[in-house]
Amino acid sequence: MAGRGSRLRPHTLTIPKPLIPVAGKPIVHRLVSDIAKVLNEDIDEIAFILGDPAFFGRDVEQSLEALAKGLGAKASIYRQLDPLGTGHAIMCAEASLSGPAVVAYADTLIRAQFDLDKTADSVIWTKRVDNPEAYGVVKLNGNGEIVELVEKPKDFVSDQAVIGIYYFKDIGVLRKELQYVLDNAIVNGGEYQINDGIKRMMQQGRIFKTGTVDEWMDCGNKNVTVETNRRMLGFLEKDKETLVAKSVHLENSHIIEPCFIGENVVLKNSTIGPYVSIGDQTVVEDSSIRDSLIQNCSKIQNADLNHAMIGNHVVFKGDFETISIGDYSVME
Repeated sequence: MAGRGSRLRPHTLTIPKPLIPVAGKPIVHRLVSDIAKVLNEDIDEIAFILGDPAFFGRDVEQSLEALAKGLGAKASIYRQLDPLGTGHAIMCAEASLSGPAVVAYADTLIRAQFDLDKTADSVIWTKRVDNPEAYGVVKLNGNGEIVELVEKPKDFVSDQAVIGIYYFKDIGVLRKELQYVLDNAIVNGGEYQINDGIKRMMQQGRIFKTGTVDEWMDCGNKNVTVETNRRMLGFLEKDKETLVAKSVHLENSHIIEPCFIGENVVLKNSTIGPYVSIGDQTVVEDSSIRDSLIQNCSKIQNADLNHAMIGNHVVFKGDFETISIGDYSVME
C-alpha cells in the first residue's frame, strides 16, 4: 500500500487510499478482514508495505497496528520509498517472507467463500469476467493448474482475471526468485514485477491453482469507489449488519436503506439514501443525498447529491449534483 493513489485525488491528497472508508470502514481494514475469513485460521503476522513516512505517518501505523491486533496478529511496518514495482515492494518486507503467506494489493475489496487448496505451492485468486481482454488472466492446463499468466490477451485464454491476491505455501520460494529478478535487473514497464518471480516458480514445476472470488470491487478512482460503496452496502445489508449508529440525530429526516450512518451524525430536513455512507460527526441539512460517500466532520446544506464523494471537514452549500471534493474544502 505504498502508492499515493493519484487516480483518487483529491481524496488521497491527505489520506492514503487504503485508509479511505467505504461503507464505514477503511478499505485495507475490510480487505484484510475478508482475507482472514477465507483463510479461517490463526494469523501470526501482518506486514504492511507503506510509502514515504511524511505521508504514511505514525497515525497510519497506529491504525494498521490496531487492525493486526484485532485479528490476533502482530503488525510489521516496512517502507517502499521508491516506486519500483510490485516485486520490489514485496522484497521490502524481506524479513517477513517465510512460511505460508498471502500477498494482497490494498486497493480492492472482495467477497469470497472457497476452501483454499493448501496442497498447491501457490493459489492465485481470480474473478470470472465478461471481458478478459481487459485484464491479466491465467491460462490453465487440463488439471486446472495455472501454467501461464497472460496480460490483456487478444485471443481468448480464459475468463479468470488475476485480482492481486496470492497465497504461497512457502513465500520463501517467491523471495528467492524475486531476489534473482532484482539481482539480474529483470524489469517490465520499468519496474520489478511479482509476475516475473511467479513465472520463475512455474518454470521450476511449482503447482499453481486458482481460488475464484464471488465479487471483486475496485477503489481506483472516484466513480468506481462510489460504485463499490453501493455494492458493499448491499452486501452488508444482506449480512444483517448494523449500519446506522444509535447516536444519529434525526430531525424531520428519512433514511432509505441501505445506508451507513456514523456516530453523532445530525440529519435535519433531509432524505438520505439509498446507498449512502456518512462518516462520524457530519451534519446534513435541507438536503437529498443518494448513492454517495461522505466522510467525517463535514457540513452539507441545501444539497441535491447523487453519485458524489466528499471528504473530511468539508463545508458544501450549492446546487452541484455529482461532485468530488477533498478534505478541508469549502464550497458555499
